[in-house]
Order: sequence, then structure tokens, then C-alpha cells
Amino acid sequence: MPTIPLKYSLYHLPGKIPMAEKSKILIIGGTGYIGKFIVEASAKSSHPTFALVRESTVSDPAKAKLIDSFKSSGVTLLHGDLNDYESLVKAIKQVDVVISAVGSLQILDQTKIIAAIKEVGHIKRFLPSEFGNDVDRTHAVEPAKTAFAFKAQIRRAIEAEGIPHTIVSSNYFAGYFLPTLAQPGLFAPPRDKVIIPGDGNPKAVFNEEHDIGTYTIKAVDDPRTLNKIVYIKPPKNIYSFNELVSLWEKKIGKTLERIHVPEDEVLKQIQESPIPFNVIFAINHSVFVKGDQTYFVIEPSFGVEASELYPDVKYTTVEEYLDQFV
Repeated sequence: MPTIPLKYSLYHLPGKIPMAEKSKILIIGGTGYIGKFIVEASAKSSHPTFALVRESTVSDPAKAKLIDSFKSSGVTLLHGDLNDYESLVKAIKQVDVVISAVGSLQILDQTKIIAAIKEVGHIKRFLPSEFGNDVDRTHAVEPAKTAFAFKAQIRRAIEAEGIPHTIVSSNYFAGYFLPTLAQPGLFAPPRDKVIIPGDGNPKAVFNEEHDIGTYTIKAVDDPRTLNKIVYIKPPKNIYSFNELVSLWEKKIGKTLERIHVPEDEVLKQIQESPIPFNVIFAINHSVFVKGDQTYFVIEPSFGVEASELYPDVKYTTVEEYLDQFV
């Protein structure tokens, strides 16, 4: 029986990655907005999953249901936090991969995770808290500019230390944007008029949070994502603001009044708005006026696209997502 040449072995078939034991994954910030979806995806994928949680979180009645769901899905809870370096080191020693999903106020505190990973020495991959725009390719104004700069600072620190890493650029969280089509003060998508920043033509990307968790976990053991940015840009989730409004109009069988806000007025609104609205408006300006999620080509030298790498993932499309609001 002839042997199969190495170049045609299972390991080298397109889209196949070598079968290996699933990495043990630690998620820091797992009870946060996007963190809980990553924890869920990790447990569902049969990775030994660990979540670093504060003692105060475990005893918080508001988090009780979430903590119970972690336990019932087999997640190991480790007590500690970013400000307890010993607890960080102890937790990281037990795993192969570290994923940070800490909130915006703790982005720079990730230097402590970097130090702990360096001390432990065996971590195969670190995924810092990103999950938004690619902060190295942005035209954001303040205050989003500084928020993005902090994430970029963490990227540079990871690179300087030579830590194997993957950056996940998930673009917009569908749950933040689509339920109101980014209309301030609304609790459902508009049915009479819609305010559109700029001319409404730059394209944005909207991903359902479970899908972000799924793609993130698929990337952790994939050699193709090592030291790369994984962009989650499924083709059916890329829309300009104008296209999104047209899709919504088609669903409700009604034409909306479209009010376009010129860029100078958008910038004025950012400057005059209190926290956190100024940050949200600045991110929307970056995406919907400057086109920061889609203006560049993903080059193999720095990035890969998740839905191309993992065509088996059945993601929720924008059209499907909006059906719940009709």
C-alpha cells in the first residue's frame, strides 16, 4: 500500500489543522459583557475552562445566575484579580492560553497579566482585551482616540516581550448597536425617522456576541492565527448605515425619514456630550464617518478573516438578528 506523501497528509490539507489536545484556557474578565460569551464558547468547545473571578463577584447576587451557569457547564472558578499579582501567577500556571476580556477602565492593567505570563513562561497564546475596531488602523477622535491608544500600548508591550498572541478584532457588538440602529434614547429600532452620521456610505461590521465567542475560541489553538489579528467580518454582516436602514425598512414595510448629520456637527456633538456618550459617539464617528472597520485590506502579513478560516461556523446574520424586532 503506497504511503501518502507528507505534503498531502491530513495536517497539510487546506483548512485542516493538526489534531492536538485542547488547550486549557483561562478567561480574565469572564463575567463582563463579552467575557461571558467567551467562557460559554470555551466550555462548549470542550476546552478545560478556567475563569478568574473576584471573591466579591462570586457573592454578588446580580452575578449569581451567571456564576451558576459557569459551574454547571464545567468551568473551574479561580479566585483572584488583576490587583493581586500572586493570584494571577497562580491561575496562569494552571493553563496554556490566557484570554483577557477586561473592561475599558482596566486595559492598561493588562501589563500585570503580561508580567505574570512572562514569569510563568509556558503560555502558548495570549489574547488581550480588544474585541472592537483594529486600534492600529483607526482615525478616531478623542475620547475614543485615547481608549484605542491604550489598547495599542498593550499590543506593543506584548510584542516587546515576545509573547505568542492573537488579537481579535470583532468590530461592532450586534447587541450594542442593532436593537436601536444607534439611535440615542430609543429602546427599539426606529419606525418613523432615523439619524445617520455623515453620508451613511462607509461600511461597518455587526457580529452577534455568541459568534464572537465561538470565533475567539476557534482561534486559540490555530497555528494560522499565531501573532496575527483575527478580523471577524462575515460577508452577510457588512453594511453601510444606509443599507442597514433600507434592510430595516424592507422588514417593517415602511419608509423612514433619513436625517443625515454632517461631520462637523457629529464632532461638535462628541465634544459637548458627557461620558460615556462622548466615547460612543466618537466610536460611531470612527466607524460610520471614517469607515475604520472596512477601509483597509486584510493582508496575510498581519491578519486573517474568521469566517474564511472557519466556514463551518453558522453565524447569525444581521438580517436574522433584526427579525426579533419586527
